[in-house]
Amino acid sequence: MRAVAVINPNTSEATTALMTALARRVLRPEDGHEVLGVTVAEGPPMLTDEEALRASVRPVLEAADRLLAGPGGDRVGALVVGAFGDPGVEELRARTGLPIIGLAEAALREAGAGGRRFGTATTTPGLAAAITARAARLGWAALHTGVRVTPGDPRRLTAVPEELTERLAEAVRACVEEDGAEAVVIGGGPLGAAADALRDRFAVPVVGPVPAACHEAARLLGRPARRTPDGPRRPAPHRDR
Repeated sequence: MRAVAVINPNTSEATTALMTALARRVLRPEDGHEVLGVTVAEGPPMLTDEEALRASVRPVLEAADRLLAGPGGDRVGALVVGAFGDPGVEELRARTGLPIIGLAEAALREAGAGGRRFGTATTTPGLAAAITARAARLGWAALHTGVRVTPGDPRRLTAVPEELTERLAEAVRACVEEDGAEAVVIGGGPLGAAADALRDRFAVPVVGPVPAACHEAARLLGRPARRTPDGPRRPAPHRDR
């Protein structure tokens, strides 16, 4: 059994637990998977702007080094970087021989499957430009309809799950009705529960980044994963490999 480690680039243990639970719904032990949750040792409890995103790269690399050098590190088969800006993904690929999956790249790939136009709904206005830039860097600029952001302080909003879900629903609706998106990515690992709640509320696919990353990890490891409505609906192009 090879483990998939989900590295949380912020210091919130609750967020690590949430993303790990979502990952285990896709990567099940009966299919030969183990999921490990790893929290960085330092940094903010939530990444809300580009400065925090850039600063999280070093803690992500250090967390990966500790994991791989520690007991059982040789059982780790893939690493998922659990922030939507994919901090440290390129660096980890350069220094390890493991499959490295970023939430943004996996979710955007799933959303853009078959040339589908897609938008991003998120809670962090300070990261909207970074999300747009990441989409362009991964080759999705022509299909990405833009970023819709919920109003208000993202820290306060994430503390009220019901309100978070409704505000994200409004952002998803704007992506579809105003921007012409044919799928919508929920832009943030800590937003995974809301992404799951919204999945059946829209006629278009609502893509949760953690399940998308886990399906990608399973594919790269050559092992089956649970196929849910969160998973890819049709083969997606692999533009950044």
